[in-house]
Amino acid sequence: MTKIASCPKTGTPSHTTDAADEGLEPDFKPLSADEAQVWRQHNPQVSPWRVLLLQVGVGAMLALLTGLVTGQFHLAASVAWGSVAVVVPAVVFVRALSRQMQRTQPGSALVGLFVWELVKIVLTVALLLAAPKVISELSWLALVAGFVATMKVYWLAMALGWMQRKSKPTIF
Repeated sequence: MTKIASCPKTGTPSHTTDAADEGLEPDFKPLSADEAQVWRQHNPQVSPWRVLLLQVGVGAMLALLTGLVTGQFHLAASVAWGSVAVVVPAVVFVRALSRQMQRTQPGSALVGLFVWELVKIVLTVALLLAAPKVISELSWLALVAGFVATMKVYWLAMALGWMQRKSKPTIF
């Protein structure tokens, strides 16, 4: 960002740039290859497939508990369909992004990200619109509960990852 300041001697305005505004930090020091490797060992990446597996587990458990507690199959099916409306598009998205990560051009990778996010949204909406045709006695409340609970697994996975990292000592 360009700032206008006045010269102390003449009082005329002069343009200055701030290093922080240009994305440069004055105390920034890039990591060496060894330091980066150590950082990666202490901060492992969470696999999106593990998050999806956790979502499937939570959705299945919620549908099973709904069926056992209420004894009504249509409520359990509604909860399960809500979970399916989250998991199936997410599987398609993660699979597509796994292939996108191999691209060398960042511009095409970014376009691919947006395209596959759009595909995920369209697939989610299509699954939600198909729900009344698939489940005869659909309960929208149960479907939304299954959808939201499965979607919130992202937060659970993030919290579990944070707790795992918190227990490991870091060097920096």
